Parts: sequence; C-alpha cells; structure tokens
Amino acid sequence: MRGFGGKPRVARYDVRSTLWRAPSLRIALLSDLHICDPWSPLEALDQVVDEVMEEAPDVICLAGDFLGRGVLGGRYVPADAIAGGLQRLRAPKGVFASLGNHDWKDCPEARANGFTQTSVTAALEDVGIPVLSNRAVDLGGGTFVVGIDSQQGTGRAREPDARHDPVAAFADVPGDASIVLMAHEPDYFLDAQVRDVALQLSGHTHAGQITLGGWRPATPSRYGGRLAHGLHSEGERRLIVSAGLGYTTLPLRIGAPPDWAMVTLSSG
Repeated sequence: MRGFGGKPRVARYDVRSTLWRAPSLRIALLSDLHICDPWSPLEALDQVVDEVMEEAPDVICLAGDFLGRGVLGGRYVPADAIAGGLQRLRAPKGVFASLGNHDWKDCPEARANGFTQTSVTAALEDVGIPVLSNRAVDLGGGTFVVGIDSQQGTGRAREPDARHDPVAAFADVPGDASIVLMAHEPDYFLDAQVRDVALQLSGHTHAGQITLGGWRPATPSRYGGRLAHGLHSEGERRLIVSAGLGYTTLPLRIGAPPDWAMVTLSSG
C-alpha cells in the first residue's frame, strides 16, 4: 500500500465492562490520519475506508488529527479533500468525529481567525459526519457517544491550550447511560472524571511512532509511554488507544506500525 508506512493492521479488541448496560456494540476506530502527500495520501485512505466498510461496524468513530501539515517533505491536503475521502463511511448507528490538536494548529483557516474555528469541522459536517466537540449524541436504548475537543489544542503536551469541556459534553447524558467517549488525547483517562465511561477511544500518541525495545522516547503524553497504545483499564473503565495511520514531523515509524481498531463492546 502506498502511504501510511505500508498496510495498516486491524487491531481487534473484545472489551467488557459492567458500565456498559446495553447490547454488544461493534465500533470501528480511526485516528491520526494526518493526510498529506506523498506520505499519507488520499489513495491510501480510500483503501482503509474499503476495509472498514467490509467489517460492517455498528458505529464508526474518527478520533481526531485529520490534517497533516508539517510532516517533513509532505504537501498539505485541505480538510474538504480529506472529508471527501471519508464520506463513503456508513454505519447503522452513525459515523462521528472529534477533533485533535493538529486539527487546530495545522489548519490555515484557524490560524487566520485566531483559532476560533477550524476548517475540519465544516468539512466533515458538509459530508454528513457530525463533529462532537464537547457534546453528545443519543444512539438510542440508553447508549450515547460523547466527544470532547482536544486537551492539548494548539499548545504542547505539558503546556496545553485546552479546548475540551467535559461538563458541557456530558450535560445532556442521563446518569444511567452506557457511554462511549471520543477523546483524542488518552491522558483524559487518568484525569479527574466527570462521569464513569464504559469505553474511551483515543489516538494522538502514534504508539510512540518510534519504539526501541519498548522505549518510546517521544510519546506526546503527560504520562510518558504509559497510555501509548492498546487496551487499558481503571476499575470498570476501559481505554483503547489507536496507533493511528499517519505521521507527525518525520514520515517514519519504527516499531510502531499504523493501525485502526475494531472493537466489540459488551457488558461485564
């Protein structure tokens, strides 16, 4: 496959939690597309979309960082072209997106308007993909998908320009709801929780992007490599961190191949 450092693998997870009180749900998680030519081109994205559709998930979650500006030797691809590459995604319970830090700081429109709006939101919603920026959507049967905006925003991991507002995001979610949360940065999983969430879906870390014998020297997290990839648990709360598809800074992955996730979520 041209782009994404080769063919992304499908990471499969069977997740159980007593906080999920609804029938089993099959979720496709894509994160960190960072679309740019030639490293993460739209042609490679098209193949991933085909693979997702073959899996026939109940719901599809796109957990941020669609833009790929700033990758060494890469050419910027605008948000409307990326949204066009995603518009074939369909799922019975819906396709939803949340924003990542690069959807703010890599967006020329956002830079021009003082980071009050990003072109990613308008582009995705123009093709029928709702962007859940600090809001929730009711899937029916007491189940909700909640999205929070980027914790990092335009800043750095240790000096964030926080865009997330969990209080607003959960404001319309009943207390007994079964919840899936999209939060681009996995750090929120270990922060103070507004609500108990059965499953948090995140990306951001690229699994370290460069991993040397288990050492991840550049993981963009306040917790180092602790939440860099895979399935994590705190009590009955669960977290899945995707390795993502694209790159930041260097078009290079070592020991951290790209992936997207297929998750089956069921009661404990």
